[in-house]
Amino acid sequence: MKKIPTIFKRNPENMREILNERNPDCEWVFAVEGVATRKYDGTCVKIEGGKYFKRREIKPGKKAPVNFIEEQLDENTGKRVGWVPVDPDSVEDRWHMEAFDATLPDGTYELIGPKIQGNPEKSETHKLVRHSEAERLDAPREYEALAQWFIGKDIEGIVFHHPDGRMGKIKKSDFGQKRS
Repeated sequence: MKKIPTIFKRNPENMREILNERNPDCEWVFAVEGVATRKYDGTCVKIEGGKYFKRREIKPGKKAPVNFIEEQLDENTGKRVGWVPVDPDSVEDRWHMEAFDATLPDGTYELIGPKIQGNPEKSETHKLVRHSEAERLDAPREYEALAQWFIGKDIEGIVFHHPDGRMGKIKKSDFGQKRS
């Protein structure tokens, strides 16, 4: 899965902050094209042809594993994003395997659970949430309205999906807000 752009521009002096300026690559979001879904806070995985992969980011200057499948190079940061196979016999991948179900269809998923990212989703078990089936949201698309909309909501953020496959995201933390 390629890195999803944030729908607002980032402050070049502090990349953790967003500006009240639309990202031109996401202009379709503001034209109210596509749907909004919940962004889950876990780790991205995919199933393809019955094989199970986890997302991997390689920092500049670091060597990728032999089995790394590169999907994207971030020109700004120099990071490479791609996939590595989940190893069913690895202790490192035990939570991935606990959630895996060989009958799941091809697609991308978010792995959530007690041992993933501190479990902000409060899941009692490790499980895979299919991105294409994420909870639909009736969310606004303008800066101030989104900042207000996130107040009191215990979610990581929103992913906007265009019918042609483009995506854009916004996180609650982009507005300086924390989850409860």
